[in-house]
Amino acid sequence: MKLYKYPSKIAEKRVKDTIERGMGFSKQDYETVEAYLDDVKIRGDEALVEYTNQFDSKKVTIDTLKVTPKEFETALKKVDKSFLKALDRSVAQIVAFHLKQKENSWIDTPRNGVMVGQLIKPVGTAGVYAPGAKGGKTPLVSSVLMGGIPAKAAGVQSINLMTPPMENGEINPHILAAAQKIGITSVFKAGSAWAIGALAYGTHTVPKVDVIVGPGNIYVTLAKKIVAGSVGIDMIAGPSEILIIADKHANPQFLAADLLSQAEHDVMASSILVTDSQSLAKKTAAALENQIEHLSRKEIAKQSIKYFGAIMLVPDIETGIELSNRLAPEHLELIVKEPFDYIDLIQNAGALFIGPYTPEPMGDYIAGPNHVLPTAGTARFSSALSIDHFTKKTSLIHYSKAAFKREADDVIRLAETEGLTAHANCVKIRR
Repeated sequence: MKLYKYPSKIAEKRVKDTIERGMGFSKQDYETVEAYLDDVKIRGDEALVEYTNQFDSKKVTIDTLKVTPKEFETALKKVDKSFLKALDRSVAQIVAFHLKQKENSWIDTPRNGVMVGQLIKPVGTAGVYAPGAKGGKTPLVSSVLMGGIPAKAAGVQSINLMTPPMENGEINPHILAAAQKIGITSVFKAGSAWAIGALAYGTHTVPKVDVIVGPGNIYVTLAKKIVAGSVGIDMIAGPSEILIIADKHANPQFLAADLLSQAEHDVMASSILVTDSQSLAKKTAAALENQIEHLSRKEIAKQSIKYFGAIMLVPDIETGIELSNRLAPEHLELIVKEPFDYIDLIQNAGALFIGPYTPEPMGDYIAGPNHVLPTAGTARFSSALSIDHFTKKTSLIHYSKAAFKREADDVIRLAETEGLTAHANCVKIRR
């Protein structure tokens, strides 16, 4: 892992390369995904099953596309008690956090005869996407929880899960156990862009939804980008990121492990250590070189570290925070002696992990906040998946006759300034 002194020209180039790596898709990728979506829009279930047979399992048919109650029952018998215990803790803590986000409708009377307010309602239906890593053999249970729980907390009545089947045509039992635990309405055996298309457009078997959330590969991300506007989406997510700000008091073994936790995701994942200690920088680099050799995904991690990993040696922690705010990382760990002294300086980050015993995976699985986070610098203007993604806010406005007359002339003046005479006439005719 290369060491850079920041600020410097060479360090600045590394920073810009990281910022400009973007979402990592090409024009050809975009056109491929468009074709999948168009096909699902036209042929519905037939296209959905055809692509599922081609890429995931030949055993899925239109009749078996939707998971049955019997399959849920069988799945629960296949998972062990330790998993269910961990699942219970995770669900309880994620639910508790998201319920605190809930807002109530409100009404105000700011002027005599005038009432304004906001009506807050959940969307009718939501679609959750959960990737099926390694053909469903390594189930991303946390994606089910992080997508489904805020929808449920918001009051969404119908929540539909899309996830790729295993080769045998079944959904991993851990996924089904999680879905049942949080009250997912229906689960369907399909993945990638065609699954997003089915949720966006609806098919005979899959209901059309109002909002689609959840992480996925580049095809899933592009599909969400294309259908956005027809349905709501959570965000356009790029490769995973972690930035750690650490001082001389940090444990280099901890830092190396945390950097690698994101590097193993994707060859385009970004893992950056920012520190004011040269000694810590060198010790962390050495620890990383040792730890990376023991990873099951070490080749991916090595490529990620080579192209988008870095150690930035800064003159002080404040400079490090300024650099972090520029990069606006998905995950930001603050591992310094007095971390709470610096929190007010943090402007841009998807999630902030404070102190040496708050590694990023605690947020991935069990802490409570959502792990679907803005990437590629979008934390400058966007936020984690939340209840807000599943709610609509309708403005309420009421005028009495007296209040209308009091403000009518000003409305007419503004409307006529804009050249909208019909707008002005709506008011004039009532005066």
